[in-house]
Amino acid sequence: MDAGSGSVRPRGGVDYPRTVQEFQAWFPDDAACLAYLERLRWANGFSCPGCAGTEYWAAKDGRRVCRACQRRTSVTAGTIFHRVRSPLTMWFMAAWLITSQKNGMSAQSLQRVLGLGSYETAWAWLHKFRRAMVREGRDRLSGLVEVDETFVDGVSAGSAGAAGRACVMVAVEKPGPGRTLGRIRLGLADRPGTVGLVAFAQNSVERGSTIHTDGARVMRRLGDLGYTHEYPRDPHAPEHEAVLPGVHLVGSLLKRWLTGTLHYGVAGHHLPYYLDEFTFRFNRRAADHRGLLFYRLLQQAVHTDPRPLAEILDPDHNPYWNFS
Repeated sequence: MDAGSGSVRPRGGVDYPRTVQEFQAWFPDDAACLAYLERLRWANGFSCPGCAGTEYWAAKDGRRVCRACQRRTSVTAGTIFHRVRSPLTMWFMAAWLITSQKNGMSAQSLQRVLGLGSYETAWAWLHKFRRAMVREGRDRLSGLVEVDETFVDGVSAGSAGAAGRACVMVAVEKPGPGRTLGRIRLGLADRPGTVGLVAFAQNSVERGSTIHTDGARVMRRLGDLGYTHEYPRDPHAPEHEAVLPGVHLVGSLLKRWLTGTLHYGVAGHHLPYYLDEFTFRFNRRAADHRGLLFYRLLQQAVHTDPRPLAEILDPDHNPYWNFS
């Protein structure tokens, strides 16, 4: 294995397992899992999380001690695996199952397959991995991009709240005639038709790109923000699906995924993280091996802060809500 090789494109069978047989051979115990995480986290060599020092000595308990500041750290410290009680082999199997299934897994299915003690444990594991599915500082979309809103039904205000609708902001790259859609970005809006959609476009699309929208007036300010803004000027313009086909298709696939995989069992304050999962899967749908998704998920997991259960359950701790 060469998970930390730094190659431009990870290679199946070298950087990640391609089949379940390879997966089982690569990760027979926690020691193998730790070695893989070490290659991913310190691909360019050890870096102390306290002082960024690069020299260390190995302690008897397996942790590394920075020679500069004497700080002790382990490969799992400060990651989503920080202080987990279950064996890492189980966490790796969960990551493999989540990414090897084309449409993902529900918490109930994960609990059953792994034999976890409770539904709540499986649910928490899934949400920890969802926090790692979007990388901070990722590249913005570019070229020709469609931006608009769609609505998702069956989203509750809480675990016991009545089901309602949520407004989801969508940005989709359009590579050109005869080619499939490019990358996407999704976000949750406070309410539809506000300036928040403009802020979402700025956060999601590189300046200098061409943005297609419908005729909403609020979006016309994009032309003054460094974008080429194109929209229907004819009051008798075609239907929305014809004007923004990429947004319409992504919206339809998102709703189908929520229905088929999660059965619309989504609380409103958790919806942004389900949107992250859908984005993660959609943007990697052409991967040659599902193992590449496993690699990317763990690669991002070792650079994602721990997410205590209390934080995951807290509806007020949601950095995605405010785009206005």
